[in-house]
Amino acid sequence: MATTLRRIAIRRVAAVAAAVAAGIFTAGSASAQLSQAWTWCVNKEKASPDLQVSGCTSVIQSGKETKKNLSIAFNNRGNGYRAKSDNDNALADYNQAIRLDPKYTYPYNGRGNVFQDKKDYDRAIAEYNESIRLDPKYASPYNGRGNAYQGKKDYDRAIADYNQAIRLDPGYALAYNGRGNAYNAKKDYDHAIADYTDSIRLDPNYSSPHNGRGNAYRSKGDIDRALPDYNEAIRLDPRSALPYNGRGNVYFDKKDFDRAVVDYSDAIRVDPKYATAFNNRGLAYARKSDYDRAIADYNQAIALDPQYAVAYDNRGDAYLAKDDYDRAIADYSDAMRVDPKYAIAYNDRGYAYARKKDYDRAIADYNEAIRIDPSYTAAYNNRSTAYENKGQYDQAIEGFDQLIRLQPTNANWWNYRC
Repeated sequence: MATTLRRIAIRRVAAVAAAVAAGIFTAGSASAQLSQAWTWCVNKEKASPDLQVSGCTSVIQSGKETKKNLSIAFNNRGNGYRAKSDNDNALADYNQAIRLDPKYTYPYNGRGNVFQDKKDYDRAIAEYNESIRLDPKYASPYNGRGNAYQGKKDYDRAIADYNQAIRLDPGYALAYNGRGNAYNAKKDYDHAIADYTDSIRLDPNYSSPHNGRGNAYRSKGDIDRALPDYNEAIRLDPRSALPYNGRGNVYFDKKDFDRAVVDYSDAIRVDPKYATAFNNRGLAYARKSDYDRAIADYNQAIALDPQYAVAYDNRGDAYLAKDDYDRAIADYSDAMRVDPKYAIAYNDRGYAYARKKDYDRAIADYNEAIRIDPSYTAAYNNRSTAYENKGQYDQAIEGFDQLIRLQPTNANWWNYRC
C-alpha cells in the first residue's frame, strides 16, 4: 500500500502544479509573459522534475518576484523535489512557501504528502486539515487525508474523504483508486472493482487501478480475470513491483510455480526491498520442494521486515519439511511473538511438537489455536490425533464431536470418530 499511495501523491502533485499556472502572477510581475523559467516551474509543459526544480530555482534567485509569487515558486519546486523522491528538500520548500504566504493552501497539502511518504500519518492529517480549512473546495487534500486514514487502517474515514474528493472533482481518478483500495481492505470486493473500473475509465494509462482490480478479482477467486489486469498494469508501468507480485500470485494459484518464481523475481528486481515478494518466492520454491532456496528467501523477507510473522511461520514450515523440528519450533515461536493472535502458528508449532512425540506441548498449542479461532478445524483435528496418540480416546472422540458440530456434512470427521 505504501508504494501505491506514494505513486498517487506524486501524480496528483503534477496536476496541482499545472492548475496553478493560469493564476500564478500578481499584477505587474516582471515575469508576466511567462518566462521559460516560470513555464518549467509551474509544469505547464509537463517538464521533467529536474527542469521544474531548475526553473523554480531561477525564479527564486531572480530577485524580481513578489512574496506571493515566490511562495508559489517554492511550492512548485517542492513538488519537483517530491517527484524526485527528495522529501527533505521538498519539505524545506513547502515550509518556505508557507512562511511567505501562510494562507496558501497548496503547500500544506504538499507537506501532508511528504509526511504521508514518511508514514507519519497523524502529522499528514493535520496538514491536510489545514489545507482543507483554507480551501474547502480543494479536492486533493481530501484524497491525501483519505490515503493517510487508510495508512492508519481507518478505512471508513478514508472512504468518507474519498467520497468528498470525488464529489468535488468527479473526474478524480486517483480518488476512485484510493477508495477502491479501502473497499478492498474491507473485503468489499465488488465495490472495490467498481471503483477501480471508474478510475481506469477516467485515466486508462493509470496502472494502479489495474493492479488493484487484479487483487480484488483474485480475492474473489476469479484468477482468470485477475491475470489480464496484472498484465496491463505491468505494460503501463514496468517499474512497479506490485503487479509482478500479483501476477506471480495468480501463477502460484494455478500451481505454475516456475512462472510464479519468474514474476516474484521480477518484483524483487524492481524493488529489492520488497519483503512480500521474497516471502512469496519462498513459498513457490517450497511448493517445488526446494526448501533451501525457500529458507534463503524467508531469511531475506525477515531481514527486511523483522515483524513479518507470516515469513517466520513459512520458514518454520520449510524447516519442518526438512525434519528440523527445533528450528521449526523456534520460528513458529517467533511468529507468535510478533503476532500473539496468530492461530496458525500455534497450530503449526503444535504439529512440530507432535512430530517430536511431545504430545502435551502439542495439545497446549492446539488449545491456544482453538481459543484464538474457535472455528479452526485443523487444530481440532490435530488435537484429537494427539489425544489418540496418548491413548486418551475419550478426549479424542470429544474433539471429533466438536468437528462434526462445526462441519456436520464432512464425512472425514465421522470416519475419524469411529
